Amino acid sequence: MILKSLSLINYKNFESESFEFDDKINCFVGQNGVGKTNILDAIYHLSFGKSYFNPIASQNIRHNEDFFVVHGDFEKHDTPEKIVVSLKSGQKKVIKRNAKAYEKFSDHIGFIPLVIISPADRDLIIEGSETRRKFIDSVISQSDKNYLNDLINYNKTVTQRNALLKYFALNHTFNKDTLEVYNEQLNALGTTIFEKRKAFLDVFIPIFKARHKVISNNQEPVDLNYKSDLFDGELKHLLEQNLAKDRAVQYTSTGIHKDDLLFEIDGHPIKKFGSQGQQKSFLIALKLAQFDFIKVQSGVNPILLLDDIFDKLDEQRVGQIIKLVDDSNFGQLFISDTHADRTENAIKQVHQSYQIFNIGA
Repeated sequence: MILKSLSLINYKNFESESFEFDDKINCFVGQNGVGKTNILDAIYHLSFGKSYFNPIASQNIRHNEDFFVVHGDFEKHDTPEKIVVSLKSGQKKVIKRNAKAYEKFSDHIGFIPLVIISPADRDLIIEGSETRRKFIDSVISQSDKNYLNDLINYNKTVTQRNALLKYFALNHTFNKDTLEVYNEQLNALGTTIFEKRKAFLDVFIPIFKARHKVISNNQEPVDLNYKSDLFDGELKHLLEQNLAKDRAVQYTSTGIHKDDLLFEIDGHPIKKFGSQGQQKSFLIALKLAQFDFIKVQSGVNPILLLDDIFDKLDEQRVGQIIKLVDDSNFGQLFISDTHADRTENAIKQVHQSYQIFNIGA
């Protein structure tokens, strides 16, 4: 998968900008605030139809403008592909592939395989379980359309069941048969999602550990542990057991929407016991494992975005990352950094073609 060129109109801080890219390594250098990360986010937008950093779509429009357009020319399996994401204030976002608009955004997910490594990934460690579930879901969804559809339907059903529980409480009424309809739907969808998450992690965790072993020089034992209510029994039985609680709190308190992925170093939570460098190495290993998994599933090298990768990592760990990227298993790479000399010295160790863009110069 190669991004040949990128055009931005009214996207974040860019009024109008175009780039022609090298097939291997592309570096954006410049001071903080000039828009390096915004360029990476525009590339992410073309893959996922949304920003990695700002979930409110309208806030990606340049100040005092009422629309943005991001246009990318790709090459996949030697075939040209044009992807355009556009948004006009007050209207729905539009994603087009080769001038044809998608009816469902979910149909586009996975077409442009991509992995981003960013300081914002620290949210995976410090935020709640929803952030880590989204990570699992985003990896599986890039190669499994049925999983994404099941997940969308499951979340809709949870919302409907919660609304019914609120209705019961507000009107001092209760109808078990109506609730049972939602329970059956949640059981079927939730069980399928649970089994796919388990199967994914069975494959993913050894890949993650192997990546981390290289980055840390095998000095820090790490692990990922999947936590789910469904290890305790079938979802339909759990919903029945928690009925009194659900009626009291007026929402669905058990199910795969409560799943979590526990991050551990040396048997302890990395959030509490990992240094900044250890946490960053953990996250980089996690994202490189994501790269490996998606590559196998999609049959192409995902695009890899490295946002401010050199921050908070010692020289030895940076060297390990660069060696990994020099591997022929990697495809096209985009890097952002504040230090042009540091970036160029690092990529000169890699025997690949490269291009450096000075942003804001």
